[in-house]
Amino acid sequence: MTTTAIPKSVSDFMQHITDLCGTEHAAWAENFNACFADTLTTTVKRHDDGTTFLLTGDIPAMWLRDSTAQLRPYLALAAEDGDIANLIAGLVRQQFRYIIIDPYANAFNEEPNGASWDKDDRSDFSSPWLWERKYEVDSLCYPIQLAWMLYANTGNADHFDAEFIAGVKKILDVFETEQHHERSPYFFIRDTDIPTESLSNNGKGSPVAYTGMTWSGFRPSDDACTYHYLVPSNMFAAVVMGYLERIFGGEILDDADIAARAGELRRTITEGIEAHAKTTNRNGETIYAFETDGLGHVNIMDDSNVPSLMAAPYLGYCTPDDPTYLATRRTLLSDENPYYYEGEYLKGIGSPHTPPRYVWPIALSIEAMTSDSKDFKAHILDRLVATDAGTHLMHEGVDVDDPTKYTREWFSWSNMMFCELVMDYFGIRVKH
Repeated sequence: MTTTAIPKSVSDFMQHITDLCGTEHAAWAENFNACFADTLTTTVKRHDDGTTFLLTGDIPAMWLRDSTAQLRPYLALAAEDGDIANLIAGLVRQQFRYIIIDPYANAFNEEPNGASWDKDDRSDFSSPWLWERKYEVDSLCYPIQLAWMLYANTGNADHFDAEFIAGVKKILDVFETEQHHERSPYFFIRDTDIPTESLSNNGKGSPVAYTGMTWSGFRPSDDACTYHYLVPSNMFAAVVMGYLERIFGGEILDDADIAARAGELRRTITEGIEAHAKTTNRNGETIYAFETDGLGHVNIMDDSNVPSLMAAPYLGYCTPDDPTYLATRRTLLSDENPYYYEGEYLKGIGSPHTPPRYVWPIALSIEAMTSDSKDFKAHILDRLVATDAGTHLMHEGVDVDDPTKYTREWFSWSNMMFCELVMDYFGIRVKH
């Protein structure tokens, strides 16, 4: 564990949230302060070269996805605190440095020490920097999102440097290649009795046909996809390709080729989603599938990790009142979603990654942030605080009938999603 002192701007912001919560919501403030401070004081490592490394929590590695979400709420302070802005810019630089090493990896070591989740994993590339090499589309979306949002919230563009450009080219190469997965060199094999920990078909995954979407080996849960066009991640990819169009289309940088490639990916991925990722629920309503393969198979479900179908408006793919989204949302919050659970203390979406009847605080935070009801947001905040098992922190999954049973004692991403929901309730939102 690393420790970092709490800057004055952060302590002042925590006091501001405490004041907003008042006596009525004092429990929210207590948990907010514990969660908001925990990420900064226990997961952040700042290097002499200006880069920032973030532990995911109880695993000694940095995930491209988690690290973005861990620092995202601090963007609300970055415009007023240059050091916070530099901290986040340092993470962007670290992320793109990792992407240059390997755009297919999901998690990295702080040093090239060869540490890994499983030393017997087999893939087409290896490096002592890699903790794990599960290819997940969203791993390449989150760093672009963070780079864009740092600019949007501070006006700072210094992080759009040569390494950023080189990393973006790698991302475009991968997304384009994986639109035609049969051309890809990537494979991943782990010797395991758990089928979601490895890819079938000699590490290449189940068959797919061309749709315009880009292939993902694994979900944001690090579980293997059933069908490899993972729709929420493709929604996210379409959004961040739009960011790249703006970044390279003259607003910040001027590179017509990169802007055109990003624009073509945005167009073909979006067309692929709208043409191939829609299905009908048991009521006959048109909804988005969670996964498809372009061969006629679809998966009706949602997972708690973001990107999720529930998070589509949060990611910027659609508006919260979009009819297809609303029908999808109703489906996900019903027993038609095999990972929706209701119990004595909680109801919401869980994950095949955790035990049955465990609901994820991340999913509850997203469910609330994509609702237009302030009363519902307050209800979810009350439930999250009431089911923290007295820790004042969030966890991965929580038993809906016994909140003293949960997974992951230290899960920074979940903590910061709770903080973002508290901020959202009081109208404090990070600019897109």
